[in-house]
Amino acid sequence: MEKTREFIEKLGFLRGDANDLPTSEKRFPDGAQYRVEIPSVEGPNALKAMVEKTKEYGIEVHRVSQGSGIMLQTDEEMQEMAATCREEKMELSLFVGPRGTFDITPMQRASAGQVSGLRSQGMDQLVYALEDVKRACELGIRGILVADEGLLWLVNEAKKAGELPQDLVVKVSVQVAHANPVSIKLMETIGADTYNVPTDMTLARLAAVRQAIDIPIDIYIEAPDDIGGFIRHYDIPEIIRVAAPVYIKFGLRNAPNIYPSGTHLEDTAIKLTKERVRRAKIGLDLLQRYAPDAKVSQKGAEGLGLPADTALQQR
Repeated sequence: MEKTREFIEKLGFLRGDANDLPTSEKRFPDGAQYRVEIPSVEGPNALKAMVEKTKEYGIEVHRVSQGSGIMLQTDEEMQEMAATCREEKMELSLFVGPRGTFDITPMQRASAGQVSGLRSQGMDQLVYALEDVKRACELGIRGILVADEGLLWLVNEAKKAGELPQDLVVKVSVQVAHANPVSIKLMETIGADTYNVPTDMTLARLAAVRQAIDIPIDIYIEAPDDIGGFIRHYDIPEIIRVAAPVYIKFGLRNAPNIYPSGTHLEDTAIKLTKERVRRAKIGLDLLQRYAPDAKVSQKGAEGLGLPADTALQQR
C-alpha cells in the first residue's frame, strides 16, 4: 500500500484523506473565503420573494441556482430573472436541459439504473443541451449547471471556439456525484468553473479535494432529503476553513422535490424559497458567532457569472 500512496503523491495528490484538516490558503479572486448560494429558486416570482427575504434578514446572497432548467422557461421569464439578478449583483445559474431524466429511457427510474443520474442520453441530447446553453446566453445568462461530463467538455470547447461567451460560469451539479480528488480534478481539467461535491463529504475528504483543485467548491449545508437530508450548520466554520474558496448552499430538508417546477407549483416554490433564506440566516448567524473573521465576498465580486444586459449589447 505504501508504494501506491507514494505513486499517487508523485502525481500531485495527497496520500490519503486529509485527516489533519489543513487550513486552505486558497481564495476567491477578491480574497474572500466563502460565498452564499440559495438553490432551487424556481422562477421570477420565487426569485423576487427570495430578494425580499434577504433584505428582511439582512443577509447577502452571491449566487442563485435553479433546477427546472433553461428549456422549461420562456424567454421573458429568463430575462426577468436575469434583470433581477443583475440589479442585485448576483450570479444566476440555470440547469441545462434536456437531461437524462427528461428522456424516454426508463433506466434512471430503475433501482440499478439510478447511477446514470441526469447524464445526457445520446448525441442528439447533447446537441439539444448545447442549443439550450446558446439560447440562455443570448438572453444574458452567464451561469449554467451541467450534470454530464461530455456536456461539460463540449461547453468548454464551445467557449474556446468563441461559440459561447468567455465569461460563462459552468457549475457542475451535485448529481454528477464524483467524490474523490482525482475525479474532481478531472472535472476542473475539462472545464468546470465550480464543483458541487456530494452532500456527505467529511471534512477530511473535503480538505483532500481542496488540496487537489483550485476552483471553488460548492457544498450543501442543508441538503434536500433525496440527496441526504443532512443539516450541517455547526460544520460551517470548519468547512470554510478547510475548503475555501467555497460556496455554502442552503437547501431544505423535509420539502417536496418540485422539479420541474412551473406555475402549477408556484405557491409551493415561493414558500420553499423563503424558508431556504431563513435557514441561511440561521447558518450565517452561527458562522458569525463562531468564526466572525471568516471573509465573505461582496455582492458582484469578481468571478461571479453576473447576467449580461443583452439590450445594451445589441445597441
